Amino acid sequence: MKKSILALATIALCLLCTHSPAQEKGKWIKLFDGKTLKGWHGFNKGAAPVKNWTVIDGALVCLGAAPDAAGGDLVSDGQYENFILEWDWKVDKGSNSGVMYHVVEDKKYHSPYQTGPEYQIIDDVTFPEKLEEWQKAGADYAMHPANANKKLAQVGQWNSSKIVFNHGHVEHWLNGKKIVEFTAWDKDWNNKKAKGKWKDYPDYGLARTGFLALQDHGNKAYYKNIRIKAL
Repeated sequence: MKKSILALATIALCLLCTHSPAQEKGKWIKLFDGKTLKGWHGFNKGAAPVKNWTVIDGALVCLGAAPDAAGGDLVSDGQYENFILEWDWKVDKGSNSGVMYHVVEDKKYHSPYQTGPEYQIIDDVTFPEKLEEWQKAGADYAMHPANANKKLAQVGQWNSSKIVFNHGHVEHWLNGKKIVEFTAWDKDWNNKKAKGKWKDYPDYGLARTGFLALQDHGNKAYYKNIRIKAL
């Protein structure tokens, strides 16, 4: 009898481990508690302290000072496949950052962008260099620029963004408007990858599941109200 009870308890524990709340479909999960870095770690650094990110007035803030040459990108503890990701963000004058998904952690990669597609976060207006359309805020970086629906808040003001990834169908939203829509891995996607910036990054965008990442591009960037719903 005791052995049967122990076996049932073991099975129940395994089910709890394999079906964590972060993976429940249709349920919103907060990824940032507004107070700590709990649920996040440095890219390829495991549980090592993250020195270039902090919490200020309820926002997750990149200080723009990576602790080493490998960069200071922040990565979620959980991995996601199909999802809706929502967050609010703002940047300082001239700042550059980004939100990536399906990121693969491995020592052969020095940065999340080598594998993870990026929702670009940047100051379009006063960035010190001329930007291509695919480099501007809201774009699927180096692949799909934002459309005419894009309305970006002024520097220093909060924007609301959303990524929908559903079995290869991808949408980028900015301040309530859909500004990017494409299909991952189709002929057009493969052509863009083969001819553009990612032609020298063979693993870019191929993972079907992976981590989320917030980019440290050497500038200050602010994030809050980060939540995700698995599809």
